[in-house]
Amino acid sequence: MVGAGYPVTPPANPQRARARVYADGTAVVQAATPEFGTGVATVMAQVAADALGMPVDRCRFENGDTDLPNIATAVGSAGAGMISAAVHSAATALRNQFIARAVTDGASPLHGADPVDVVARDGVMTAGTASDSYADLLQRNFQPDAEASGSWSPPADDVPYGMMTFGAQFAEVAVDPELGLVRVRRMTGAFAPGLVLNPKTARSQLMGGMLWGLGQALLEANHMQPRTGRWANPSLGEYLVAVNADAPDVDVEFVEVDDLVVNPLGVKGVGEIGQVGSSAAIANAVHHATGHRIRKMPITVEDLL
Repeated sequence: MVGAGYPVTPPANPQRARARVYADGTAVVQAATPEFGTGVATVMAQVAADALGMPVDRCRFENGDTDLPNIATAVGSAGAGMISAAVHSAATALRNQFIARAVTDGASPLHGADPVDVVARDGVMTAGTASDSYADLLQRNFQPDAEASGSWSPPADDVPYGMMTFGAQFAEVAVDPELGLVRVRRMTGAFAPGLVLNPKTARSQLMGGMLWGLGQALLEANHMQPRTGRWANPSLGEYLVAVNADAPDVDVEFVEVDDLVVNPLGVKGVGEIGQVGSSAAIANAVHHATGHRIRKMPITVEDLL
């Protein structure tokens, strides 16, 4: 087993997003971040719906266009925290805008209510027995939509906190004593990434990271030809990566913790932390099985014979 940690390292520039609610009761939140398989569009629609107090099936997230508000990409385990902070800021600002308008609108059932007492849920603002929907408010005032922008600036690097995602990883291996072949039987990881926005996509990323670490431990290497100075395995045709036949049973567990220092929702990244300790856990398991302490990656047959 090993302990693992990966820093929360957001860029210094402000992160921005824009939220808009239409008179038909649907919403769109926009930010320029790309989507390349991490599930950011799905998760940010959930974040927006939660902040607006609307059903997620009535919210959509538009992204992947540089004409949209500037924001970071989902890399370096920083995407979820940065993007969700900006989306939450924009959606919260729009929700508060609706509430402020409703309590001052003489035609609204919420007129005169204390904004603090108003709760938004399913696109409807409620205070006591009185209620008014976003759609009704817009239609009553002959408005096609309402929008708000939000931004979030990351904390300074010198804050006196350990801003990291933490984890512990375990591996069980079998080693053939005559052939030196290593087979990973089981892997387990327990991770504390703050608030988990979407357990399904987060678990998938962590599982992928752990298998990435398996490749690092046993397969992946670049070899240079000493006479020519050229790479001997310059493409994925010769560079070994883990495939389904190499993949063991992988268990992922979450330990949710509140950490509002990193961003407003307490979200940390899960992209790299799955990989960080996997190779070391496998190396420790090989040492336990064989007595050989290998201090290079990947661990090869020659290292064990």
